[in-house]
Amino acid sequence: MVTTHSIPVVDLAAFTKGDAASKAAFVQQLGKAYEEVGFVAVKNHGIPDKLIEDLYKYVQQFFALPADVKRSYEIPELAGQRGYTSFGKEHAKGFDAPDLKEFFQFGQTVTDGDPIAKEYPDNVAVKELPAFTPTCTAAYKAFEASGISLLQAIALYLGLDEHYFDLFVHNGNSILRAIHYPPIKDEPKSAIRAEQHEDINLITLLVGASADGLQILDKQNNWVPVTSLPEQIVVNVGDMLQRLTNNKLKSTTHRVVNPPRELWGTSRFSIPFFLHPKSEMPLNCLENTIDAAHPREYEPITAGEYLDERLREIGLKK
Repeated sequence: MVTTHSIPVVDLAAFTKGDAASKAAFVQQLGKAYEEVGFVAVKNHGIPDKLIEDLYKYVQQFFALPADVKRSYEIPELAGQRGYTSFGKEHAKGFDAPDLKEFFQFGQTVTDGDPIAKEYPDNVAVKELPAFTPTCTAAYKAFEASGISLLQAIALYLGLDEHYFDLFVHNGNSILRAIHYPPIKDEPKSAIRAEQHEDINLITLLVGASADGLQILDKQNNWVPVTSLPEQIVVNVGDMLQRLTNNKLKSTTHRVVNPPRELWGTSRFSIPFFLHPKSEMPLNCLENTIDAAHPREYEPITAGEYLDERLREIGLKK
């Protein structure tokens, strides 16, 4: 069943620029939304409108390139972590049918001499679009900065030091993913462009998809369409944060459904930023989230081990 109600809206400026009372109110508002819904819309997120506009422009230009040109940027041994992944390669955990999408992934650029740089493959430059890489780099850094502010608020809500996550996510393994859901030409085997799933990472920041289709599963098991205003981004909890908080913060199930038949001829573009920590971050359940009513739900694991396990489950890694 699909129902309609809006996801909570929070103002990040209240946290980054407000007084102590505004900051504390934001922390409670964000934390409660993540306990109850798992998704929020964020305004005053700090990612410039012009940068978002440029990013969408170059992403659309990339996906409009001939198929053989796009495939020249597909590097199978990188398991989709950099460059292009062609249509039908990825599926949701627990589902065999591939999602109806192609995508391009852009990763961390280490500029401060941190030896972690050797863990990350180079980003894939698209020679046909000279502005593509610099725009992705700028967008990546803007998303990362916004995400770090949100994680600082989450840390306070969890009773941790405000900067608990900072060192773990500095030069972390985050991914900017540009997704193209092409026009639907034939009767699809599934009514789903992307089958229901939860994200792997700590939090996901999603900037204005070009068409409707995103739905989240609420606590009453209803599918709720998610729409945000042009000046907002949508940010949800991922499985790593759910695991760390022993299910206190919810990783919400979501999917992308096909448009009405009259819109089958249209593309959908979406650009999520998956905020990941460094691979050595322990995801062991925080002690203050464990009590008699909430026993420990997960075994200790690092972020790197967990990511590896999940990439195999969704078919990107063999």
